[in-house]
Parts: sequence; structure tokens; C-alpha cells
Amino acid sequence: MHGFIGSGKTTFSKKLEEETGAIRFNNDEWMRHLYGENPPKELYQEYYNRIDKLMMELTVKLLKANQDVILDIGFWKRASRNFIRGFAKEHGAILKLYRISCPDEIALKRVLKRSEELPEGTVYIDENAFFELKKNFEPLEPDEKFIEVR
Repeated sequence: MHGFIGSGKTTFSKKLEEETGAIRFNNDEWMRHLYGENPPKELYQEYYNRIDKLMMELTVKLLKANQDVILDIGFWKRASRNFIRGFAKEHGAILKLYRISCPDEIALKRVLKRSEELPEGTVYIDENAFFELKKNFEPLEPDEKFIEVR
């Protein structure tokens, strides 16, 4: 899944999981379970890296068992998308990259509402964090193959 916070990645991923029987991994769900709903900013990247490493190790095991996997991660950076393309090829997997997008105004409203309610599997993100994180988001480029979801 490629998309920014609040675009609808997890909603779509859950639907896809239900329809296909694939195993879905979502780093926010793991983050909250392991480190709480509002992990310290200075430790967030370290925690994220630990979760990412574990999810990828489990993904390899599942692919070897012919089990489909949904990575509800966001793939904000071109480098991360290039990595997952190589990873899929190395492990004989067929990669489908879904682009989930919506206008920032709608995504921000969703994120603020979600942070207010903090449903299971979500982490707290305020308006400032939304716009700070947006600086790290790299849209898909024309040469990247993807399936558009609106």
C-alpha cells in the first residue's frame, strides 16, 4: 500500500485481507501494541525499524509457505518501494502496489478524529505531526507501476 496518513490504506487493506485471506501487517498496529499509543518522538524511528525488521522476517516465512501478504506500511519513499520490488523478486512473489490517495484536508480530518478517539491499532498524531510527516512523503513517479484506489 502506498499512501499518506489518513488516505484510507488500512481500511482498504482490511477489506483486501478479508477478500483474499492474505496476512496483513500494519506498523501502527504493532507500534501501539508494543510501545503504546504515543511513543516518544526520539525513539519512534528505532521502534519502527525493529517492527519493520520483524514484519519482513515474517513476510519471508509466509511467502515460503505460499501465503499472500499485505504490507499496509505506506511506502512513502522511492527507496522503500525499490527495496520491496527487489524483495518480492528475490522471494518469487508477485508485487501489487496499490496507491491510496485523498486530498490532504480530508486525510487531516480523518487523522485528527482518529487521534481523538484512538481506536485499537492506531497511534496519536496531531496536526503538527501530520504536516511534519508529510515532508517525508514521496508520491509515486510516472515509471512506477501501481493500481489506483480511490
